[in-house]
Amino acid sequence: MANEKVVLAYSGGLDTSVIVKWLQEKYGYEIVAVTADVGQGDTELEGLEEKAIKTGASEIYVEDIREELVTDYIFPMVQSGAVYEGKYLLGTAIARPVIGKKLVEIAEKVGATVVAHGATGKGNDQVRFEFAIKALNPHLKIIAPWREWDFKSRSDCIDYACQKNIPIPVTAEKPYSIDRNLWHISFEGGILEDPAREPDKDMFRLTCDPQDAPGEPETLSISFDQGLPYALNGQKYEPLELVLELNRIGGRHGIGRIDLVENRLLGMKSRGIYETPGGTILSFAHRELEQYTLDRETYHYKETVALKYAELIYYGLWFTPLREALDGFIRTTQQTVTGTIDMKLYKGNIVVKGRTSPYTLYNPDMATFEEDDLFDQKDAQGFINLYGLPLTIRGLMNKKKAMSPQEVAKS
Repeated sequence: MANEKVVLAYSGGLDTSVIVKWLQEKYGYEIVAVTADVGQGDTELEGLEEKAIKTGASEIYVEDIREELVTDYIFPMVQSGAVYEGKYLLGTAIARPVIGKKLVEIAEKVGATVVAHGATGKGNDQVRFEFAIKALNPHLKIIAPWREWDFKSRSDCIDYACQKNIPIPVTAEKPYSIDRNLWHISFEGGILEDPAREPDKDMFRLTCDPQDAPGEPETLSISFDQGLPYALNGQKYEPLELVLELNRIGGRHGIGRIDLVENRLLGMKSRGIYETPGGTILSFAHRELEQYTLDRETYHYKETVALKYAELIYYGLWFTPLREALDGFIRTTQQTVTGTIDMKLYKGNIVVKGRTSPYTLYNPDMATFEEDDLFDQKDAQGFINLYGLPLTIRGLMNKKKAMSPQEVAKS
């Protein structure tokens, strides 16, 4: 195996730092580290090249895929309306397929035969990464050290790192896991494994405490063209900068914090704390515009599609025929989702201020409670009689069942 190359999804965190050394000792591979810049911040990316080489990698690729993540993954997700289990805006999950895609691209570029990752055997990410790899290049072998090595916990990894003089960013006293990208930041493990315990106030990084947010609301408008956001307060933004600006705006108002005990794909429940300030605002505005521009049957059916779309993302099934087919439906529904939503942001809350769209199906002349010439209220009687006919028939049956034979004979 000494001549074989393995591409490692490398973050420079505890797990992947240990994995570099472990792969060398276990298999003797030449290790090519790949770090995907998905907006985790300069602090996490700083010094990765030196660290990867120092711990044993032969080379490292740091790939900026932020634009691709926003335009090809996040924005389609926003258009779909996907939310997992009523709260989670899929910040970690939506980044995994594009990272998996990049791993395959680099593996093919350097001639690697193996791809390795640091996802645990209990989590969702192992599935997400490996489904992407299988879909895009099924010839690549996959190694998941957490499913092979003898370490039972992150504390074991910390001990190993100390023995091998591997610099690590966490300590045994505070070993909770953090995942950050341009869409969100998540916290899991450690003290958070007790669902009865409130997270520490100083843990949050993207949002201020809503109690400490400004005492005056901020007005914000988001403009969409066919379901795609392009302007804030009338000023046009490129996709990536729009998301980053929304993060800044939402963060200072304490918007986008959730505490969720969710159902993982493997069947267990886990507790996660998420911050998604910009995504919360953007998803809220998009939903409001859809309600304003889509007909009832399409909007209601699209809610069903959104649930399935969220499951596909969460389960790692992005590169599937079903997701591609649902995208076709979603793109069709977005043809009239054009307009602007005005909002007020205040201490963790978003309130609609106004709506405008050239495609709105709201007709004030029809909806008014005042006198109008478009709707004859007498027509409602026939609608009620016909639409309620099954209820009438069932009611007659129930009445008949309750009658005595004598009463039935007389009726």
